[in-house]
Amino acid sequence: MKDLLIALSEKVGIYSLRTKNITKHIGLSLLYKGGSIIISFILLPLTLNYLGETNYGVWVTVASFISWFSFFDIGLGNGLRNKLTEAMANRNERIARGYVSSAYFTVGAISIILIFIFIIANHFINWSVLLNTDGILDSQLRLLMSFVFVFFCVQLVAKLITTIYISDQKPSVQGLVGFFTQILILLAVWLLMKTTTGSLLYFGILFTGIPAIVLLVFNFFVFNSTYKKYYPTIKLWKKKYVSPIMGLGVNFLLIQISGILLYSTDNIIISQLFGPKEVTPYSIAFKYFSIIAMIMNIIITPYWSGFTEAYAVKDFKWIRKSVKNLNKMSIILIVATILMICVSDKIYRLWVGDTIVVPFFVTLFMGIYFIGVLVAQPFTFFLNGSGKVRLQLFQSIVVAVLNIPLSIYLAKYLELGIAGVILGTTICFLPGVFLSPIQYFKIINNKAIGIWNK
Repeated sequence: MKDLLIALSEKVGIYSLRTKNITKHIGLSLLYKGGSIIISFILLPLTLNYLGETNYGVWVTVASFISWFSFFDIGLGNGLRNKLTEAMANRNERIARGYVSSAYFTVGAISIILIFIFIIANHFINWSVLLNTDGILDSQLRLLMSFVFVFFCVQLVAKLITTIYISDQKPSVQGLVGFFTQILILLAVWLLMKTTTGSLLYFGILFTGIPAIVLLVFNFFVFNSTYKKYYPTIKLWKKKYVSPIMGLGVNFLLIQISGILLYSTDNIIISQLFGPKEVTPYSIAFKYFSIIAMIMNIIITPYWSGFTEAYAVKDFKWIRKSVKNLNKMSIILIVATILMICVSDKIYRLWVGDTIVVPFFVTLFMGIYFIGVLVAQPFTFFLNGSGKVRLQLFQSIVVAVLNIPLSIYLAKYLELGIAGVILGTTICFLPGVFLSPIQYFKIINNKAIGIWNK
């Protein structure tokens, strides 16, 4: 019987210790992130009721704008993820601590510089013009952006603690932190509704301040307990530790910048062409389908570091089996996405009521975009884990440049409205749906040369 169970476990790919650990953290992540999804769906109508449709559109645009600055960690987060996994696998604690210390102090220094630059520049930016909203909000927006940006920079450093857990193949901890943060935000918004009336300033401060504070407290406890041996120290900030994580990190950085340009500009384009109010139906459709992305991310996130370790020890059998299983999950979620498109109108009415109408083509094109993401993700995560990202980098830069003019053309000149913006992004994303699988099969079959192997 024991031999039969072992054979069956190997057949479905859950017998190796690596996959057992991944399966465990997938289960925990489903619990934590499932809770976060439920809270986020409860939070959206509460936020809409509190801010109103126009201010909510302004907030979504502000959040998108701020996310552009996430690339200022110069890719060190993702670079740390791969290199720290390798150091942990080799049980080299000093090198691992060197990577952690170098990442923390480098990103910390960058964040301090960014805060000073932003505080100065903020006095010269007309936010009401940039966000295409009422000029009377300009002074409030300037103050809001100061708080939001400072809290964002704090998160830029503090979130590295979750990278350490992911590198140690314990990704569910990130979900736990996110779940706890979501609970606090939900309580904060409820209190705002009871004590204030539609303040964009108060909402923005709480929405960005709570995650920053939670992460800071989490860092303090973790580095005094679980990961005391990796406690960051300035003495271990050295070029020999920065260079490896930055070398790989720069590629991730450029991909990240391109990704931000590809996705976050949609809100800006919609706000400028049609007004901030039209950002709301776009945001609702995106959040609706993001449940599919969240489920896939819960399942696939542990595999990044797993692929890093497996590729380092040339365990191609495990890699093939894992990618095959992930592709099966993608198919299941694609079917779920199609069903979500079909019942979207009823779900929207139950969720946000009849006051906000999400056009069918907005839903359709958004669904197609997420289907493309599901197809590409298993292969992309292998490429990220193995560090073979040069082709992905070039492709990301090209499509990011094409996205803005194409989205504007489809939305404005072909009169497709906000659906045209989503269609433009979807078209730009499509090359990766085909290139990532091709590169994966070349690498796994030892046929990759040139850019396919970089």
